[in-house]
Amino acid sequence: MAYSNFTLRQVEKDFHLQIEEKINLFAHVEPISPSEEIQKLLAENIPLALAINTEKARSEFLIAPILLELRRRSPVPISLFSGTEFNVSPEQGLTGYCDYLVSLSKQQLRISAPAIAIVEAKNEDIKSGLGQCIAEMVAAQLFNELENNELETIYGIVTTGEIWKFLQITEQIVAIDLTDHYITDIGKILGILLNFVSK
Repeated sequence: MAYSNFTLRQVEKDFHLQIEEKINLFAHVEPISPSEEIQKLLAENIPLALAINTEKARSEFLIAPILLELRRRSPVPISLFSGTEFNVSPEQGLTGYCDYLVSLSKQQLRISAPAIAIVEAKNEDIKSGLGQCIAEMVAAQLFNELENNELETIYGIVTTGEIWKFLQITEQIVAIDLTDHYITDIGKILGILLNFVSK
């Protein structure tokens, strides 16, 4: 089994999770002024990615530039992984490739402290990516426990590039933000991402 095979119902059952749906889960997070560089890049990339309208285009032109902006602006060293194999517990089905992982470590050669799991929504269907994202978040929790990393909360994102949905897991409780964030509000998205790595 791979991360991508998990449904929301299955992760809830298999990992004994409590799912909480929240409206404006990150309302307290202040927007961050995007750099001139990312504003110019997105002004060109958004229409191009939406016109091409493939997962690859959205990944390359929308998701990756925003994560690179996060890496540049993070107050702590972070590493960014794309399309990386993350086999944590084969017996629980926690294996496969992650679209993106953000680790709270400057070490780029191997994953050492995963904090954020990012899933590209297939066929622009955010809801169908929730199970996969939560499975990756559970794997990150388990990985950190095995490595003695003291990260109480793991964050998750399911995104089309245009729409961003944020999640968090602490112990067995998964909070899913029912509020979708759109790339046109890049300041809020960056604020939430920087909040994730600043704790």
